[in-house]
Amino acid sequence: MVVCGDDGLAHRLAAELSGVYGECVTLVLPSARDGRPRRAGAAAGRAAALFGRMTGAVGRVSGANGGSPGGGRNGAAHGPVRIVEAAEPDDEAFAEAGVADATALALVYDDETNIHAALRARRVNPRLRLVIRLYNRRLGQYLEELLDQASLGGGGEATTTVLSDADTAAPALVATAVSGHNKVVEARGLVFRAVERPPLAPGASPGAEVGTLALLSAPGTDGDGPVMLPDERAAAAATGRNRVVLEAIRYSGPPPSRLAARSLPLGSFFSRRLRWALVWLTGAVGGLAVASWLVTGEHPMRAAYLSLLDLFAINDPAIGEGLGRQILQLLSGLTGLLLLPLLVAAALEGLGTFRSASALRRPPRGLSGHVVLLGLGKIGARVLARLRELDIPVVCVERDPQARGVALARSLRVPTVIGDVTEEGVLEAAKIGQCRTLMALTSSDVTNLEAVLYARAVRPDVRVVMRLYEDGFAKAVYRTLRDSHPQGLTRSRSVSYMVAPAFAAAMVGRQVLGAVPVERKVVLIAELTAGAHPGLVGRRASEAFAPGAWRVVALVEDRPEAAGPGGPGSPHPVLVPELPPSYVLRPEDRLIVTATRQGFADLLGRRPVPRTRSDVG
Repeated sequence: MVVCGDDGLAHRLAAELSGVYGECVTLVLPSARDGRPRRAGAAAGRAAALFGRMTGAVGRVSGANGGSPGGGRNGAAHGPVRIVEAAEPDDEAFAEAGVADATALALVYDDETNIHAALRARRVNPRLRLVIRLYNRRLGQYLEELLDQASLGGGGEATTTVLSDADTAAPALVATAVSGHNKVVEARGLVFRAVERPPLAPGASPGAEVGTLALLSAPGTDGDGPVMLPDERAAAAATGRNRVVLEAIRYSGPPPSRLAARSLPLGSFFSRRLRWALVWLTGAVGGLAVASWLVTGEHPMRAAYLSLLDLFAINDPAIGEGLGRQILQLLSGLTGLLLLPLLVAAALEGLGTFRSASALRRPPRGLSGHVVLLGLGKIGARVLARLRELDIPVVCVERDPQARGVALARSLRVPTVIGDVTEEGVLEAAKIGQCRTLMALTSSDVTNLEAVLYARAVRPDVRVVMRLYEDGFAKAVYRTLRDSHPQGLTRSRSVSYMVAPAFAAAMVGRQVLGAVPVERKVVLIAELTAGAHPGLVGRRASEAFAPGAWRVVALVEDRPEAAGPGGPGSPHPVLVPELPPSYVLRPEDRLIVTATRQGFADLLGRRPVPRTRSDVG
């Protein structure tokens, strides 16, 4: 396996492939950053430190000048890791990394570099399995089709998978912000929801629960973290520890219509006071038309026409006519005088609306119960789009007015504050004291922590979701905030940690349907065939469970009479409790499983690493 990149995702992906799947990994790192030469061996030392921290063992690391890869320390079954330093992923770097003989290649640079490298790699090795990080989703679809066409003559299992770390992480971040541990994953029309529940009382029914994903850390303790995929006995025996359970939700109809969302927002063109004035004036004109009809005895249509002529002062004076007609003409003229400033005000408001359409909105007065989103980069932009899809009120804070998500906020008419969150008054402008949730998603851990501490000082019970990369720092921050403010929900998330399992699974040829974050660990939801693991075939579906590693939750059936999400005859998922107790898994059965990272590697038979308490999850 070859991984090319120099950010958190590249390092974690290499550690995932080596430490969890036991693969031989070559990590290609740039030889310089920001135009400054990198010290010899600095890249290797930094990557090696990360591998040792994440997996507990480090393969022998070699630089671009040679060195043979070796096994992990203390006899651990980690795959060897080799470091290659190259300024860019060109033909020379690919030759040194062995791309021509590699099974899979991951490209996690910027979009332009990834596209150039992918085209070059497909030419070097048509049988290569490509996994590319690309932010532009439409371009990613075109690139997948192009590279798959280019690999048709190479044979083998050459595939191209384009993934976006922002798209992979955004649903989990939004779900965490909205409902704590809530996470929704769709699999073949069957919707799974992960929610936090209190400990199960003795003799209580689990209800719609498919299984327990994890037992959370007890408040005020410094244990090893959550217990992943416990068995029923361990879940029942746990006292004082909340559970994260998986619930199944059936698809019950078409998605809600968004016709109302497409309607013309009159409130954005005319103020409420102006709209009420126009309503009263319209009523007055109608009343004058009725009065003219009653006084003059004319036809109703002619009476209305005469009233409009009087209103616009273009009718002949009512000299010599009755007193009632003259009074009505004077009242109509007075109403016309009132109409003129209203028309001018409406024109000015409409012009101001069009002029301010390209400007960012300010948070309105009286706003409360909203989400404050800090950072509108790649991750923040995707999170903002997801929040607006759910009709959740948002106020954004961004330092750079040219950031990727600022244009999106402007088009969605989302209130945005431009400024540094560390400066006084910026968070107050976002109404941090009245918000429901704070999402600190900037690329700086210190900035996110400062914003969270300030929000906790203003409102101790505010729900907090912050993006932190370094594991030890994130764990210390999480435990300190949890113990200091037990009334406020605190969640720390690492984007690279959340998306690395999906990239690694794509490199070994499997598709991860979703990832449920549990504190600083992850439970994967994936689809695979029973024949992928010998231990599944021949077992009863209800017994297909390895505590702490994996659990089978559903069987995907191909029944002609079934009406799945794609219509009659499409695959139909069936939960394990709904299967006959005597049903035995066959090699061709497609299963939906929940698994830890290590458990998923075990199911795929990728030279599994002996599990320890620190590895599980």
